[in-house]
Amino acid sequence: MKTIYKTTMTNTGGRHGTAVSPDGSLQFQMATPVEMGGEPKPGTNPEQLFAAAFSSCFGGALELVLSQAHAVYETATVQADVSLLEDPADNGWMLGATITVSIKGVPLEKAEKYAQLANKICPYSKATKGNISVEVKAV
Repeated sequence: MKTIYKTTMTNTGGRHGTAVSPDGSLQFQMATPVEMGGEPKPGTNPEQLFAAAFSSCFGGALELVLSQAHAVYETATVQADVSLLEDPADNGWMLGATITVSIKGVPLEKAEKYAQLANKICPYSKATKGNISVEVKAV
């Protein structure tokens, strides 16, 4: 398989540390959510980063689908809600996600069709398929 793009992020300190790219162009202070026993302090967490990446990647796939369909629309937005869930199988954790697509200027029925087509080609959708529960819907 031909590699199109490769990137790296390095974390030191887990949920209480930092994540940084090798060139320093992207750096995050990590913070455990209060709901998980963390302190109320500035910072992000893996679930937020995953949601940002999933919604952005899915948005790119959606834009491709809309372009290929020659769809006329005003705006397209993708919201990714990522949840950290208890995993009863091993007393650990697992992820769940809901992808909500809104395409202004397109009837809901067509928006749902475009969302499902984007779900088929999105690399994050492919990576999560069969691994975590993902619901895709249009509103």
